Amino acid sequence: MLQDNQKKMATRLNVLPRNPGEELPRGKEEEKAVSLGRFPSWLHRKLPRGSALAETGYVIQNQRLHTVCEEARCPNLLECWSKKTATFLVMGKECTRNCGFCDIDFSKAPKELDEEEPKRVAEAARALGLTHVVITMVARDDLSDGGASHLVKVVEAIRKESPESTVEVLTSDFFGNLDALNIILKANPEIFNHNIETVRALTPRVRHTATYDRTLKILRYAASNRNNPKMLIKSGLMVGLGEEKEQVYETLQDLATAGCDVVTMGQYLQPNRRKLLVKAFVSPEEFKDYENYGHSLGIKHMYCGPFVRSSYNAKDVLQKSILSEKA
Repeated sequence: MLQDNQKKMATRLNVLPRNPGEELPRGKEEEKAVSLGRFPSWLHRKLPRGSALAETGYVIQNQRLHTVCEEARCPNLLECWSKKTATFLVMGKECTRNCGFCDIDFSKAPKELDEEEPKRVAEAARALGLTHVVITMVARDDLSDGGASHLVKVVEAIRKESPESTVEVLTSDFFGNLDALNIILKANPEIFNHNIETVRALTPRVRHTATYDRTLKILRYAASNRNNPKMLIKSGLMVGLGEEKEQVYETLQDLATAGCDVVTMGQYLQPNRRKLLVKAFVSPEEFKDYENYGHSLGIKHMYCGPFVRSSYNAKDVLQKSILSEKA
C-alpha cells in the first residue's frame, strides 16, 4: 500500500490535470505550464531517498492511524515522511464538511469516536521521536462540542507519553461554539492553528459551511483568551484559486488585526478532478512579496512558498517564532 501511495504522490509532483477552458495565469512559464497540464519549474523537486519513509509508514499503519498527509494528498508527504514527520488526523477520516479544495472523505454521519485513538497517537509520536507533534482533525459537526474534548484527550496523551514535546493543534471552527474553543485553549497547546484558507470573496466557493468572518472570530477569541501568553496563534491560506493580490493583502491585514503570530501561505494544487481547478501558479517572487507585506503588518512569522502547508516544517516554524520573540 505504501509503495502505491508513493507512486501516486510522485506522479502528482510533476503533473496536474489538463483544464483546456481555464483562464491562464500571468507569465509565460506559468501560462505554458497550465496549458500543458504541468507544473512550472519551481514546483519540480527531487524525490527523497532512505528507509525512514517506510519506517514512518509502518508506525502509522501499526497504530491504525490516519494522517492528513495521506487523506488530503499532501504533495510534501514523501519529504516529510522521509524525515519521520507526519501530521496526525484524528476523529476518523470522514469530515462532515465537503470543502471545494480538500480531498478528505465527506460524510454526514461519520463513525463514532475511537476512545483508544489518543493513546495510539501518543505512542506513534514517541515511536517517531517527534519533539513537535501536530494534530489536525476532521470537522465533526455531528458532535455537541465539535470534537474538542476528544482533541484535548489526544493532547494530554501526548504530554503523558512525551512530556518534552511541544504540541500544535489545527482545529475546525467548531461552528462558532466558543465553549468548545475554550476546552482547547485550556489545554494550552504551544500553537493554536485555525486556517482561513482563502480570501473573503472566494470563501463561499472554496469552503463548505465555514465563513470568513467566523474564522476571524475564532482567531480573535483565541488570541484574546489564551491562558499561556506564549501560545502562538496561527492561520494559513492557499493562493492560486483566482484571488487578486489586493485581496490577499486584505486577508493578511485581517489576520494581523485578529492577533495571528504566524501565517502560512502555499500554492493550491487540485487534489482530484472533482475539486476546484488551479487558476494560477504563484511564483516564488510573489510569495516573497506576501511574506514581506505580512511582516510589515506586524505578523511575527510569515512562512510563504509554493510547497508550504499548515503543518509543513512546523517544528522549524515554531523554533523561528520563538527566536523572533526573544529578539
